[in-house]
Amino acid sequence: MGEYVIRVAGDGDVDEARAVMLDTVYRDLRSGYVPRWHADIIDPAAHYLHPERCTLLVAEHRESGGIVATGAVRDRGPAAPPNPQWVADRFPSGSTAQLCRIYVRPEHRRHGLARTLVRELVDFVAGVGGYEALYLHTDPAVPGAEPFWRSLAQEVCDERELPGGGQGIVHFELPLPAPVPAYAPVG
Repeated sequence: MGEYVIRVAGDGDVDEARAVMLDTVYRDLRSGYVPRWHADIIDPAAHYLHPERCTLLVAEHRESGGIVATGAVRDRGPAAPPNPQWVADRFPSGSTAQLCRIYVRPEHRRHGLARTLVRELVDFVAGVGGYEALYLHTDPAVPGAEPFWRSLAQEVCDERELPGGGQGIVHFELPLPAPVPAYAPVG
């Protein structure tokens, strides 16, 4: 990626990754820290580094050495409430890989980081196996988020179209990659 290195986060990356995530929820999402939604941000190691079927990737800027983007996979689907019950039923925890915390610092956007993070996360899902669905949601109020996800994924539910508007988020499903065999015999 030229001026960036995308890699699996380690314990030494947790503080910088958390800073990227918190900056995003305050600046872009404007929700601030909400414990029931963001517990994983406070303790990324417990949520992403240690569970086998989860991961946290970071993008490190080669020149500064700083973490400028994050992306994660967690092994749980959306909860109801606050999400519609039928969406939660379609993406149950355990069999759903959820892409989340794909955040890029504003000054590093438009360099392909989010797209590369998504590609690497999808490869992780294929490699770990056992998932039946690949889910994510986004807040369309974040500039560029909705068109980005529409270019990669299939809309499942746009809450803005529900009576009362729901939370105003859009739910998506990505094609589930084929499992990566541990050993492939040579023909």
